[in-house]
Amino acid sequence: MQMVVMDGEREGDERESGEGGVAALEEEEIDLPTSSSSPVEEIDVIQEIFSVIEFVAQLGDYRRTQRKECYNLARRMKLMLPLLEEIRDYDSPINEAALASLCCLKKALVMAKKLLRTCNEGSKIYLAYEMESFMIRFHAIYEKLSQALEDLPYDELGISDEVREQIELMGVQLKRAKRRTDTQDIELAMDMMVVFSKKEDRNADSAIIERLAKKLDLHCVEDLKIETISVRNLVKERGSQNLESTQQIIDLLDKFKQVAGMEITDVRVDPVMPKSLEKCQSFVIPHEFLCPITLEIMTNPVIVASGQTYERESIQKWIDSGHRTCPKTRQTLAHLSLAPNFALKNLIEQWCEKNKFRLPKKDDQSSKECSTTEHEEEISALVEQLSSSKLELQREAVKKIRMLSKESPENRILVANCGGIPPLVQLLSYPDRKIKEHAVTALLNLSIDETNKKLITKEQAIPPIIEILQSGSNEARENSAAALFSLSMLDENKVTIGLSDGIPPLVDLLQNGTIRGKKDAATALFNLSLNQSNKVRAIDAGIVQPLHHLLEERNLGMVDEALSIFLLLVTHPEGRQKIGQLSFIETLVEIIREGTCKNKECATAVLLELGSNNSNFILAALQYGVYEHLSEITQTGTSRAQRKANALLQLMSKSEQL
Repeated sequence: MQMVVMDGEREGDERESGEGGVAALEEEEIDLPTSSSSPVEEIDVIQEIFSVIEFVAQLGDYRRTQRKECYNLARRMKLMLPLLEEIRDYDSPINEAALASLCCLKKALVMAKKLLRTCNEGSKIYLAYEMESFMIRFHAIYEKLSQALEDLPYDELGISDEVREQIELMGVQLKRAKRRTDTQDIELAMDMMVVFSKKEDRNADSAIIERLAKKLDLHCVEDLKIETISVRNLVKERGSQNLESTQQIIDLLDKFKQVAGMEITDVRVDPVMPKSLEKCQSFVIPHEFLCPITLEIMTNPVIVASGQTYERESIQKWIDSGHRTCPKTRQTLAHLSLAPNFALKNLIEQWCEKNKFRLPKKDDQSSKECSTTEHEEEISALVEQLSSSKLELQREAVKKIRMLSKESPENRILVANCGGIPPLVQLLSYPDRKIKEHAVTALLNLSIDETNKKLITKEQAIPPIIEILQSGSNEARENSAAALFSLSMLDENKVTIGLSDGIPPLVDLLQNGTIRGKKDAATALFNLSLNQSNKVRAIDAGIVQPLHHLLEERNLGMVDEALSIFLLLVTHPEGRQKIGQLSFIETLVEIIREGTCKNKECATAVLLELGSNNSNFILAALQYGVYEHLSEITQTGTSRAQRKANALLQLMSKSEQL
């Protein structure tokens, strides 16, 4: 996953432009032959098509959000090679019309190459942010490729029946892909929406950040460094355009870095280049001398259980943050011991001496270890005080642990390693309301760490957290909801929370809580409703009415959250039945008419899901005048909203014909 430009690559008529390395997919001018083509022209066009496909074949991994589409498109491009080989081996001259068809095919393939290159090199955050836009681009390419293959004069080009059948089958697949229904990752879309809409910092949000980082493969320091380069390129190319979304992408990158324990720097200014190389541009340091995490030359290389070598300080920081895997190979480490790599250290020192390269000085490791030891002793003492017989001592200790667990990933690991989780869970059932509030908030902070999630679950913390959610103070209830959301990142906990009657008090908080409480409840309920059984539990708990209220009270700023939950519920028959009992369709039409761009997009998606299963919903929407509003969205809405609106209009057309 290197950000490089291939030397010797033929750019030809490719105009690299757009955002984040995204080449614009506008139609490009291609000079079509005006007279009989020469053999040189034929060879050039065919060779250029070969070059495009060969370039695509050499691309490595693709970004996760577009990975399936990329592999499908790349595979289909490779399947065209037998066709091209037969055209190249054809003895007769290619006439003007056939060459024109090949030029159209070349144009479609060049567009595909640009898109695949972007999905290989571009910013992962940007690609996820514009997920729907990229799906539109894939569909546009499917259409152009399908048309180009359909227009080829197979008989005149001497194509065999076997190859022609393969290409015609591919054309059918391309048309099917073009008409395929939206397969957007709802969970990813919701996480992106919640993160970008949050205006206040909350430790609960770190759970969403953690999940997003894993989905986008941005939880490793090495990957984050590469992403920083991609985001910097995005910023440069965008310039003064789309400043708001650019800042959101930068902010999310910074949050990913914070979770990974990296230093936060300004991507607009600070170079990603290792500091040791800033003044030594002429040096080419051997790759094996660079730490895979920091990408800086190693001064104290050590070997981990997987056999990989890292700088001691960087891998120790990785381990202290709760990771139990090798950052490079991703395999689980059999043990956490670090063995000095003396052979490599000697080679590095010899190379530095030969090239008069001065190794960077590291901070005194002993002072760091001393500081860590003192911090560990402080936390260990506080954990002991959690079991004290003195109420004030307990209250002060749990309060301090709450604050310490909020400060850093290292503290969360230390609290767990010192045995702090079991006594904190016991304090959830303590009669003192303030102690319970501090305890549930401390567990919320600790649960951000993946290992701690499992430890908290093992201590049977979910039932007492639900009890606090039912009867605690406002702040305790809010933090209990956030804790349940964080713990529900583990799929097994979604089931446990549902079976432990955790959904009814969340619905009550959604209906009667403060604005912050409503938001915490909505986030937790969305996550829990990803489980099919929990959808029924949420519906039975009366979730539909408070969600509908959130749609009507738009000043609360939770329309998108409510619609996202509705989009999950309407995939269940019982959900559609309950929703149909309200004046829900009228509310959806109002949002489609006068909501924000995102509101309209979500409302259109919900109405499409409803109408696809019951034409009565379509007829009701028509009575409320939805047709003209959908027509407007097809012209002015977001990419996803346009797709949904067009699909709805097609459904309405079919309903009128029945």
